[in-house]
Amino acid sequence: MRATNFEHINDDECRQFQDAVELAGRKWNAAILLAGARGARRFSEYRESIDSISDRLLSARLRELELEGLIERDVTPTTPVMISYTPTEDGRRLITLMHPLVLWGRNRAVKTPSALSA
Repeated sequence: MRATNFEHINDDECRQFQDAVELAGRKWNAAILLAGARGARRFSEYRESIDSISDRLLSARLRELELEGLIERDVTPTTPVMISYTPTEDGRRLITLMHPLVLWGRNRAVKTPSALSA
């Protein structure tokens, strides 16, 4: 594999990259975004798609992703009120960028299953 020269990346871009990685890598955020990409729209669909997440934490993460502009919350004034969550354009762009990492993780799991189960 050829080494890439990163000398053109300045300190501000490094900080922006770090902020982006921390947001995407915060526990459950990637799982929530990927669930949205797979078609989850309502809170219960997200909860069913993501094992072991509590309602409280899912709610907090959805709010956070909405504030960051990665998830859009849509309220339909019906009885009962229907609330749906969908990835925004920026959210879909991030999901697209995460796809190679998902593939890398899948390949790594096949090569080193014992290392990943520890």
